[in-house]
Amino acid sequence: MKSLNIFIVEDEPLIVSTIEVALRKQGFFAVGDAEDYTTALRDIELLKPDLTLLDIQLSGDKDGVDLAIELDKKNIPYLFLSSQTDPNTIERVKHTNPLGYIVKPFTETSLRTNIELAWHNYNESKQHFLTIKHEGRLHRINQNSIQYLKAFDNYCYVITNTETYLVPHTLKHISEQLQGNNFIKTHRSYVANLKHILSVDKNTISLSNESIPVSASQKSLVVSRLKSI
Repeated sequence: MKSLNIFIVEDEPLIVSTIEVALRKQGFFAVGDAEDYTTALRDIELLKPDLTLLDIQLSGDKDGVDLAIELDKKNIPYLFLSSQTDPNTIERVKHTNPLGYIVKPFTETSLRTNIELAWHNYNESKQHFLTIKHEGRLHRINQNSIQYLKAFDNYCYVITNTETYLVPHTLKHISEQLQGNNFIKTHRSYVANLKHILSVDKNTISLSNESIPVSASQKSLVVSRLKSI
């Protein structure tokens, strides 16, 4: 599992410090914290953490449930970390979409376990599949496994970590079927998965098993997109 960048929304400084220490011991990074709705929303959008730990009781007029509603609108993942378990609070929480609810006081082990399970489930829910026809058979391919697409006349090669498929559709047609923001055109005949790019040289991009060309007109865009993921 990757080392997650985690933002903490909590109005008690001592608890913030306790959480930061616990996260660090478990291999996570605390990238920032806030004690109120406005500051939290601003900093989360600025820092773009992988995950937010969200208390319900905050400084100011708006609380953690109000913030959760805004995070849901922006599709930003979060976990509640709160001591509040009263019926009214839980009823409000039912109208939000957290990845989980950790009840205080927590142990370092329970914190790690809840974060890891929440992150795993979040990534599973984000997976997309591409259905293609190859040699008379239909194949359902996890998009995360696709390294790149390559044009071949009116056909298209789909190259994954383990297989190569020749599909009776154009590069444009297949690339338009892809979901998410991980794919980018590197050359008129190539579309690459940003998650598989290891390096960018003058005229080529290195992937896990091979290199593909990158055009001068696309290179700066590829580099920019790589920096943002």
